[in-house]
Amino acid sequence: MTYAEAIREALREEMRRDPRVFLMGEDIGIYGGAFGVTYGLIDEFGEERVRDTPISEAALAGCAIGAALTGMRPVAEFQFSDFMAIGMDQIVNQGAKLRFMFGGKAQVPVVFRAPLGSGTGAAAQHSQSLEAWFAHVPGLKVVLPSTPADVKGLLLSAIRDPNPVIFLEHKLLYRYKGPVPRGEWTIPIGQAEVKRPGKDLTIIALSIMVPRALAVAARLAEEGIEAEVVDPRTLRPLDEETLIASARKTGRVLIVHEAVLTGGFGGEIAARIASSEAFYYLDAPILRLGGAETPIPYNRTLERRATPQEEDIYQAARRLLQRRPL
Repeated sequence: MTYAEAIREALREEMRRDPRVFLMGEDIGIYGGAFGVTYGLIDEFGEERVRDTPISEAALAGCAIGAALTGMRPVAEFQFSDFMAIGMDQIVNQGAKLRFMFGGKAQVPVVFRAPLGSGTGAAAQHSQSLEAWFAHVPGLKVVLPSTPADVKGLLLSAIRDPNPVIFLEHKLLYRYKGPVPRGEWTIPIGQAEVKRPGKDLTIIALSIMVPRALAVAARLAEEGIEAEVVDPRTLRPLDEETLIASARKTGRVLIVHEAVLTGGFGGEIAARIASSEAFYYLDAPILRLGGAETPIPYNRTLERRATPQEEDIYQAARRLLQRRPL
């Protein structure tokens, strides 16, 4: 099953299970969404539960939050995560805060789904990785699944969560295939996973960087180097325990994400590891690898150069292994 099919299966199963769940977004009905994720769902659930909306992300976000406050469980789809900036006031100043401002008497069980990242030639306004924006806001949960099994399990948990969840899907992952458990399959939000065990260094990778890091780990294994690959899967809440345990185990940490390095979430992960007991086990300074400090170019060659590819991760891992102990 592909990553996109796993999302569709999660939506279908949860809509069958819970009549409060409905979908809303631009062209998600007959057209099936910008990337075809919701294709066919309108045939089973109709226009009342698969709602096409006007082209207004602010209205989309506000309506979803309002519906959640009244007891529904909306899943709002943005065509590109870049467009969430238009709905930012509703998401950040309303959705994230309402539960706190009403002393816990109001719940906002809404999921904001959106594709992020580059690799499709969609250029600067359709290719950003803005997860750190949302992870900065108390009241929001932020999820970045990297496999078909994870995306189904985490989406079911996100829909059932009583809080607003930002659910970010990398565009290049939609066609990735992998095993997906049938039927009831949930993964707790806030639980990282060791995708590949190792002992020589830890590669903490986000979203599309997970399969790239796994490919690098396989290449390093041919050279006798065992790299451990850890996928946080959720940025807020962050599973510090798993990340710190891996850092203590290997003594060397490389953090990889597609977002630009400045202000990227890798800095938060590095800070938490450095301020934990794992600091005393580090054999080298923590190394971060992120996107270039530039908007994503339209030119496909430049686009690839702007974000970490497998060779970049490999070279960074080799540099980390050559660094002297602290």
